[in-house]
Amino acid sequence: MKNKFIIEKLNNLSLGRKLMIMQIVCVLLPLLITDTIIFSLIVNFERKTTRQEMNNIADSVKYTVSDSIDNAVRLIQNIYGNRYVNEFMKSEFTSALDYYNQYLDFIKDSLYTVSVSSSRYNVVIYADNAGVVNGGYFKRLEAALDTHWYKELEVSRDEIVVFSDYANTGLGSQRVISLVRRMDYYHKGHEKSALKLDLDYSGISRTIANAKYSSTLYICEKDKILFSNDGRGGLQVPFERMQAKNMNNAGVHKIMNVYGNTWDIYIMPPEVNFVDVIRNNLPLILCLICFNVILPFMLMQLINQSFTQRIKELDNVFGNVDGDELKQLPEVKGQDEISVLMTSYNKMAKRMNELIQTVYKNRLKSQEIDIARQKAELLALHSQINPHFLFNALESIRMHSVIKKEFETADMVQKLALMERQNVEWGSDFVRVKEEIKFIEAYLELQKYRFGSKLSYEIVVDEECDDYWLPKLTLVTFVENACVHGMENKTSSSWVFVRIYKQDKELVIEVEDTGSGMFEDKCKKLVEEMINVKIETLKENRHVGILNAALRLKMATDGKVHFEMDSEIGAGTMVTITIPLEEAERSNEQKS
Repeated sequence: MKNKFIIEKLNNLSLGRKLMIMQIVCVLLPLLITDTIIFSLIVNFERKTTRQEMNNIADSVKYTVSDSIDNAVRLIQNIYGNRYVNEFMKSEFTSALDYYNQYLDFIKDSLYTVSVSSSRYNVVIYADNAGVVNGGYFKRLEAALDTHWYKELEVSRDEIVVFSDYANTGLGSQRVISLVRRMDYYHKGHEKSALKLDLDYSGISRTIANAKYSSTLYICEKDKILFSNDGRGGLQVPFERMQAKNMNNAGVHKIMNVYGNTWDIYIMPPEVNFVDVIRNNLPLILCLICFNVILPFMLMQLINQSFTQRIKELDNVFGNVDGDELKQLPEVKGQDEISVLMTSYNKMAKRMNELIQTVYKNRLKSQEIDIARQKAELLALHSQINPHFLFNALESIRMHSVIKKEFETADMVQKLALMERQNVEWGSDFVRVKEEIKFIEAYLELQKYRFGSKLSYEIVVDEECDDYWLPKLTLVTFVENACVHGMENKTSSSWVFVRIYKQDKELVIEVEDTGSGMFEDKCKKLVEEMINVKIETLKENRHVGILNAALRLKMATDGKVHFEMDSEIGAGTMVTITIPLEEAERSNEQKS
């Protein structure tokens, strides 16, 4: 009884008031409550999670760099206390040959080379010994006296000094991070000899990049960026400087002590991914949605009973048109906007039925007459296009060349006529393999007429492949590409090979040239475009020869054709096309 009373009241309310009630109760109020709760919970949770993740990244990076430096320090300490190394540094060398012989004995008798070579560090000892010859693991001290790192070592009180610089290493200017210490094992504080170890900068950078951290990180010495994972920089690029605002915007900042130096680790806050946020908090969101659905659903049921049933009646009469006549509603209920709409519909239906009889049918007949007339006009225009004058002209030129005994020109004109006839006579989109091969031979002979001995070709087709069907002028497009793009920019002679054979249940077509070739990335991009080509692709590209042929092959085989391409700069290119035999056995008439 209560529901009936509510429905009667709602029937007398305007549709605007009903929608307002629905919007406030079913949309605005639930969304306000839900958004407030979700926003506060998710923001707090994500802040904690992001902060913890950035701390973990900072700890991981700190461990990675510290581990590499600690390994380097252990190697330095082993070299520093090595008796053979210290004795060799103090040996007397009467000549460069004497030094070289004693150096070979040192290499053979000590484990120094084993320990250094097994590491990925560059180690050089600058010995205060005039008899040392620069090269290998040892150099004379004067080679280092004017360097920044040696001057810093002289004024430092630390045993080991860490030094970063963009310097010439013999392989060009590179980023270098070095560990330096005095070689004064036997005379503490009284030796000038020094050991310099360059860290494996590229290895540390790759380790950081391969970790795929979710945040951008920077390891800095003051404002100098030593390492980062932002994709910039590189071994041959000078160190960049970090701006103060970026330092202040870092989500996490940790300090790393490196043997007297202080390095700063900055972790930048990642971009917020709302999809991941929602996924991580999905249970809570689902609970809130369930709570918000119950009350709106009950109210919407009452409102729906007020107008949905009548709207369905309207929908039924709109959807069940009996022939050329609109049905009218038998009864109009209520006094709201829907009832007005139902009344208006009945008036419209009555009027439309009258108009259908007097206007629509007569206009339809007139349109049919116009369409027939337009088709006739198009057929008449089409029949007027006669390309035979072109073939007659070419035949006249050929006969004139024969009379003048210009047989080579006559032969080329004949082949040109063959190619033009293939282009013009488009009664069928499919030709047999043997017919396409004739067209290819004509095209290659024309190219030989142009290039002379610079171009040679070979066509090998299994006899059992002659009667298979291909889309017209598709194979010759790949041959044309091999000639034009393969050899036009190449001064030496080139070959074009065309091979067609059966393999298992596939027809295999290979077009190979020994032309200029192309780079690997360009080759991969072209194959990808051939595989994914669409009509829209042809509209967007200016050079669409191969893509046009690839699209027609895809359409002719229902996408079952497969393309491969191998190319090497200076060696040539090979395109392989495989078509299922069942697709190649049918012409376009059979496929349609």
